[in-house]
Amino acid sequence: MGGNGKKAHVELALQTTNDTILRCVMVFGEGVFEGESHVVHPKLRELSSELRVPLFPPRDVPIDLHIKALVGSRTGQHYHVFELTRQLPRFATYAPVDPLSAPEPHGKATFLLHERLPRIAMWLNQTFLFPAEIIASPGQVLEKHFLGLRTSLPLILRIGIDGKAEVLTDDMDIAGDVIQSLASFLNLEDLQVHADFPSEAQKIETLLQKADELQAVRDRLSTDMADNAGIIRTLVIRAEDARILRDWASMKKWYLELAGANRELVNAYTIRYTNSTELSETLKQVNQIVQRAAKLRVGKYKALVVNGCRAAIRDSNTNLLVRVMMNGEA
Repeated sequence: MGGNGKKAHVELALQTTNDTILRCVMVFGEGVFEGESHVVHPKLRELSSELRVPLFPPRDVPIDLHIKALVGSRTGQHYHVFELTRQLPRFATYAPVDPLSAPEPHGKATFLLHERLPRIAMWLNQTFLFPAEIIASPGQVLEKHFLGLRTSLPLILRIGIDGKAEVLTDDMDIAGDVIQSLASFLNLEDLQVHADFPSEAQKIETLLQKADELQAVRDRLSTDMADNAGIIRTLVIRAEDARILRDWASMKKWYLELAGANRELVNAYTIRYTNSTELSETLKQVNQIVQRAAKLRVGKYKALVVNGCRAAIRDSNTNLLVRVMMNGEA
């Protein structure tokens, strides 16, 4: 899990079956190490038959680890090179924990599965790391508790004997990844999901309110800038007329007013640019939440969520947007 000054991580444990020692280990893994590889070369006094390599996967994807280990005797100068390939499961960074070690999350996704529990247990064994293989017996509830090593957030998977499945977590992105992985393993073409993520619902409401306020400010700034542009055109004409008439006092007056109006226009442009950048970032966050809500579903239900959310955003209907995100339909 972590300790000794290191953040929580997955450990790759290597051990020989006799008195030989591991002199050096090279691990190659795409996206796991900087430079795609990592070399462990213990000091002479620390040589042993066992070696542990900390792994920090940045994303929840299966990773192929290619391992080369130099094994030999303590006094020898020649070493055998052993080459191994192991796959790090997709959800290796979620450590099994005791059910009482963490409170139950507030967010959850609920759906129905018409599948035998042993097959779901097979998916668990392939995508998570367990001390021992999970065996599910028909007629029993399958429930597993995990703790995310990167996020420190609890994750609970619960599948009842009636086929009702629940993914409990406060991170909608994690729930979507779990559902997509399970649906792919079970070859599900369509899957409807009822979601309940209070924090995401509150966040989308706040973002949409902020977007409306920013849009109102942008419209007002555009009107003010158009008025300033008209004033500048008038001042330019007056200043040029005064120059032609050699009315230097009036010309100086109009050009001073023109400089002031120009400064106001430049300031307005700066404010509008900041407003536009903030509005773009806000709408980007709204789109990311919509994509996370869509990822909770599979097939036609995923498309329904995307289309329903777009329609709700277009109509500025926040209540409809939240309802589509959580129920999968209007």
